Amino acid sequence: MYKELDNLLSADTSVDSWYDDGCVIASEMLSEFNPSDWVELSNQVHNKPIEWQRKLAYCLDNECNVNEFNILLSLLSTNDEELFEICIDTLRSFTNQEIKKMILDNPSILQRINDSLHTDSLPVKKMLQDFLSKIHL
Repeated sequence: MYKELDNLLSADTSVDSWYDDGCVIASEMLSEFNPSDWVELSNQVHNKPIEWQRKLAYCLDNECNVNEFNILLSLLSTNDEELFEICIDTLRSFTNQEIKKMILDNPSILQRINDSLHTDSLPVKKMLQDFLSKIHL
């Protein structure tokens, strides 16, 4: 299943095509991942092009599972602002207390968000503020 996801994320698609169809298909594939698929994805994600990583981060919110959370958390170390914002946006759907604690225990994530609040556009600021409000509940 990992190879199929890799092929989908590697495909050259228009933005509309990806958000209309591709991300739905990718989410369905992720819901069928077995443990070895998750290991392979975790091992390969940082070797992939930034656009591939962005597509993946956008569709990692199936059932808010820990495998998806761990991948999103690892992608937060990126220097790419768009990928960082996608990861934070996706993490807004991860609401269980254990995951909130893991985020709160990582001050570098919170610092980067707070730094971004001073420079990002209004829509991004609102998304970041929403994320912070959900984490601090």
